[in-house]
Amino acid sequence: MAMTLITTNTSSNAASSSFTSSIDSTYKLYIFKFINIHNDVDGDNFAFNGSIDGGSNYNVTKTTTFFQAHHTEADATGLTYATNRDRAQSTDHQWLAEALGSGGDENLCGELFLFNPSNTTYVKHFYATIQNLNSGDGSYNSFVSGYFNTTSAINAMSFFSDGDSPAIDGTIKMYGVG
Repeated sequence: MAMTLITTNTSSNAASSSFTSSIDSTYKLYIFKFINIHNDVDGDNFAFNGSIDGGSNYNVTKTTTFFQAHHTEADATGLTYATNRDRAQSTDHQWLAEALGSGGDENLCGELFLFNPSNTTYVKHFYATIQNLNSGDGSYNSFVSGYFNTTSAINAMSFFSDGDSPAIDGTIKMYGVG
């Protein structure tokens, strides 16, 4: 199966990076690749949400799970299931990475897979794997999965920092696979 680049969003000091077109029935799998996403404020979280109305509202009900492995520069390690970062039938945004750093060496890369978003019979599954160096000087590998609990088509996605003064830099590419 071939991956087709559909859209590239490059942000500089932006509140969000949204994809409000081209998520349709052309492909049954969409992949979002995060390339050197950098936060302008220490401690904010990188998150996303979906929309069924072209991006007018990002509030689709979802159920998710979130776990992560980490290893800090101080040699602390761990593997954690984070119940405060998952969602149970919630319209809140979903974290992809926590406590982003604003230093020059603190950024994130990763990808999110969205399955069959235009299907109007079943819920829409997704999963993401994110690698980042966070504000606590640690390497964190986050794993997020779940589903949008709607039979309506997901036709827009938004990625953003969830802090008080959110501002992200970096590139997000959207691919279709088919």
